[in-house]
Amino acid sequence: MATRIPFGPQHPALKEPINFMCEVSDEKVLSVRPRLGYIHRGVEKLAENRTYNQNLYLIERICGICAFAHVTCFSQAVEEILNIEIPSRAKYIRTILAEMERIQNHFLWLGDVGHEMGFNTLFMYSWRDRELVLQLIENISGKRVNYAMNTIGGVRRDITSMIMPSLKEGLNHLEERAKYYTEMCTKDPTVLRRTVGVGMLSPSDALELCAVGPTIRASGIPRDVRADDPYAAYEEIPFKVITYDGRDVASRLMVRLDEVLESISIIRYALDNLPNGDVRVRVPRRVPKGEAVSLVEAPRGEDLHYVRADGTEKPVRVKVRAPTLANIPTLCKMLIGENIADIPVVIAGIDPCIACAERLVFVDTATRKRWMWNKQELRKYATKWYRKK
Repeated sequence: MATRIPFGPQHPALKEPINFMCEVSDEKVLSVRPRLGYIHRGVEKLAENRTYNQNLYLIERICGICAFAHVTCFSQAVEEILNIEIPSRAKYIRTILAEMERIQNHFLWLGDVGHEMGFNTLFMYSWRDRELVLQLIENISGKRVNYAMNTIGGVRRDITSMIMPSLKEGLNHLEERAKYYTEMCTKDPTVLRRTVGVGMLSPSDALELCAVGPTIRASGIPRDVRADDPYAAYEEIPFKVITYDGRDVASRLMVRLDEVLESISIIRYALDNLPNGDVRVRVPRRVPKGEAVSLVEAPRGEDLHYVRADGTEKPVRVKVRAPTLANIPTLCKMLIGENIADIPVVIAGIDPCIACAERLVFVDTATRKRWMWNKQELRKYATKWYRKK
């Protein structure tokens, strides 16, 4: 007989609130129904009431781990509407920061998944090494988390010759540590028993459910925005898309560790071939009428921003589709057939950021019609409904 067991919204394995209502039988998950909406912040509506320059700081705070990816995606959309080309040096600097953010994200994820396995030594080690990445980012931008490096038309700060030696020295150390973790995760019995064959996702399911990022690449499918639709300087920098065909949490782990090594290679190439010239161009405060869709490969996968302008200093509409939202259907598929004890590891396997994925759904109980509205529209509808009552 099946039993319904809620996983979340408050659970020791969840860093942010989300609910997965699981039907289980004999410790096995039969079905999963997710529920969002616990920490909806209304970022898209807030963006409509701010200028494009003010939105750079708002968009950067969609996620503390993928901050640079989000603001790069937004900036590219506005630059497309403005029909401007940013300087080559700015493109390379954006690429360097994006790959540094990928490294620190993957080290953070490695610690989190180690914690969910009960392997807290791995958690401490990987987060210690992540500190070095944050220090390198701070050397460039002056900040550790929200870097404020991007601006519409380029970047705010340059990478000078004075800090290049420290960057290259730090990359050498990070490369050694990534190789160490790769060897350890392929031999350690704790990691192998908790990840191999856990959270299986077939290539056909990954494609059908539109998985993104390391989640789909761990199912053997080489889908990566950097290669499929190059942006910044990725068209000029040689790199390979990392894939594994194990289809489980172990493969997602190996994809990320190999991507750390590939990111280090990309950064080295960009530093050695950094073009001369300006790092930004001047742009008007008013953006002409138009719309654009921008894509970047965030550490968690494909990030999408849609911006529509009406000729003023503020956008008419900003729409964000973060990678975690795309991976939630695949997560539910991966949980089916797993033991209850493996749920935290499978969830951690997609590296979820719930605040990025949040949406608010309002249901009219009379017609059963569902809307995904922003807070202002919801308040207007709710006021009308209460007056009727």
